[in-house]
Amino acid sequence: MNATLIGADRLGNIPALLEAQGIRVMCHISGRAASAQRRMGALPKGTQLLILFTDFLGHNVMKAFRQAAQEEGVPVLACRRSASCLMQSLERRGGRIPSPCSECPARHESAAATKPQGRGKMF
Repeated sequence: MNATLIGADRLGNIPALLEAQGIRVMCHISGRAASAQRRMGALPKGTQLLILFTDFLGHNVMKAFRQAAQEEGVPVLACRRSASCLMQSLERRGGRIPSPCSECPARHESAAATKPQGRGKMF
């Protein structure tokens, strides 16, 4: 799936997280530049998902990109620019998020077995 990301100056580890979910970052628009704010045209060709980072966008920019996505039938995912918020939004949308326990159950069992025991309740 190809995604267009709107908002945020830097993406950090977000492209790697999306790639692990089968989502390729096709285009990133910061939304701060005046040209991006005036740009009311269509989404980039091949966009299958629009991700809006709401804590870095003005209402008018968000409205314009949501409208463009609606006109083209592209789903919109809106969240803050944080990996945890993005993953929660993907999960609500039905994204594939691997469970750490399902990936390596033996490692988690051995970690639980070596977990130090506490002293009990302190009064």
